[in-house]
Amino acid sequence: METLIDSNPDFASKQRRNIFRIIIIFITVIFIGRLGFMQIIQGSFYKLESNSQAIKQVVAEPFRGDIYDRNGDILVNNEPSFTLTITKNDFTKESMMLLASILDVDTTDIKKELEPYSNVSKFTPVKIFRDLDFNQTALIEEYNDLLPGVDIVVDFKRLYNFSGNMAHLLGYSREITSDQIKHMHDYKPGDIIGQTGLEKEYEDILRGNKGIKFITINKLGKKVSSFDNGKIDIPARNGFDLYLTIDKRLQAHAETLLKGKRGALVAINPNNGEILAIASKPDYDPRDFSGKIPPDVFQSLINDPACPMYNRSIMSAYPPGSTWKMLVALAALQEGVIDENTTFSCNGSINIGYKKFKCHGSHGRINVRNAIKYSCNVFFYEVAMRLGFEKMLKYAKMFGFGEKTFIDLPDESSGKFPSDAWLKKNFGNSGIPAGYLANYGIGQGEIAATPLQMAVYASALATKGVIYQPHVVRYIHNNITNKIEPIGYDKKVLSINKQYFDIVQKGMWDVVNSGAGTANSAYIPGIDVCGKTGTAQNPHGRDHAWFICDAPMSNPQIALCVFVENAGFGGAVAAPLARDFLLSYFYPDKYKITSPPSSTFTDPLDSISNKITQKVNLNY
Repeated sequence: METLIDSNPDFASKQRRNIFRIIIIFITVIFIGRLGFMQIIQGSFYKLESNSQAIKQVVAEPFRGDIYDRNGDILVNNEPSFTLTITKNDFTKESMMLLASILDVDTTDIKKELEPYSNVSKFTPVKIFRDLDFNQTALIEEYNDLLPGVDIVVDFKRLYNFSGNMAHLLGYSREITSDQIKHMHDYKPGDIIGQTGLEKEYEDILRGNKGIKFITINKLGKKVSSFDNGKIDIPARNGFDLYLTIDKRLQAHAETLLKGKRGALVAINPNNGEILAIASKPDYDPRDFSGKIPPDVFQSLINDPACPMYNRSIMSAYPPGSTWKMLVALAALQEGVIDENTTFSCNGSINIGYKKFKCHGSHGRINVRNAIKYSCNVFFYEVAMRLGFEKMLKYAKMFGFGEKTFIDLPDESSGKFPSDAWLKKNFGNSGIPAGYLANYGIGQGEIAATPLQMAVYASALATKGVIYQPHVVRYIHNNITNKIEPIGYDKKVLSINKQYFDIVQKGMWDVVNSGAGTANSAYIPGIDVCGKTGTAQNPHGRDHAWFICDAPMSNPQIALCVFVENAGFGGAVAAPLARDFLLSYFYPDKYKITSPPSSTFTDPLDSISNKITQKVNLNY
């Protein structure tokens, strides 16, 4: 039988052998190229994939920044807290039963805690129980091998180191809600976020940055050791610290004065806009939102008819009443409608159309200084009607009424002042009725202001027309550069002759010091207090009480607004509270408040120049 080669001599030809060689070489080159690509080009990728089977990433939580008062005394800091996390992919029924036993809860409670995280990846740890006690933490660690998917992470909780609450000022932080997380992609379920007050306003400053620890795990998913001795770990960066303008002693005293009332007190340094105290009552205790939050706390506050979560100092707006009269006087003096000696006759009332507009008394012939002293309504009815709406609106805007003050706190109200559009809508081209103008002249009608706006107004009267942007944060401590970063704030100067402020201030001095004014109850021997009472009419109940002031007259160091809801006359209620607060400011040794010891503190701003960081532009 002939062989295949003998029968087909071309089968082993040189050409055929070369083709086979080329095919073999081509296949070899492909394999070598593929191996090289996988080992050299994609080697790091496959190494990471391989490591992911043996390395676990654990998030290291940062501490929120601390908060200090103007004297360097700590107000808010943190302490470590243990939080339980569950990774659903590893969590078993047996784990759940054991965990429920350790935590002394029912398994349904654990399931309920996991429900909000149904859309979260089953490989992502979720925080479900915060602020575990030592015994619970120890037991979980002890039975760690029997609790796959269960871990303990070191978290934080806020500590408050002062008397009182400062609730609306500081605000509170708590776990981010499902609605918030839809719009805030930098956050994960279980993260803590500032919800109100400074905690919310300065969230980006206070929150810090998370770190990552790489942990080696065994085939059972248990942590063995730190990977590569922690060389590739990313450390957490704690949040920056805030240093406030607030004096914690004055703040505590303000809260004490308002106890049992519904109202607000705002004290400001008129020379720079620094808020010394800002209190609102009723309030709540922010300590209730630190660590483990009882489920009924938030709901009880929301349902409380006293509205303790409502910040009356910057959110409530009411007619300013007679405290508005200085603005009308300044506008009329500046516009030449009246001068210092102009008088009107007050017989106890004035008829405008078919309506009688009353006064507090019968003052006879009276000029602007005495009209402020006695709070004569008739004088300001007459002035307002002569001044006209457009000019009154001009000066209302000049002082910032109807607009936000841009304080560095969230949820501020702009108050209210009628606009040209409102007038045209309600009165057409016929113009505003004289009765409306008269009402505006005494701070009633469609005018509403917040206690903060009134404190800024008082400070503008004290500085003779210089308004500084009110603020509660003086500077930030950057813990990366370890430097102080001052914050710059705006100011504006009003186009009003300073001599007219002198006339108004003299009238305000008479209100308190003459013995015949409406605020004798605010008199302090040796301190020239300039003030003005106000009683805002309330159709739904008792009138609201206002008092604004500044002191001392020759060199004002403080401007103040006190507001009390449904309290009656400003001179009887608000003015005595202001006097008590001013005494605590000018005579601190007589008004000591029990609090943690003060630290030795040197104000970094004393040695800083040309490092101002502009924060807000008010576009004045």
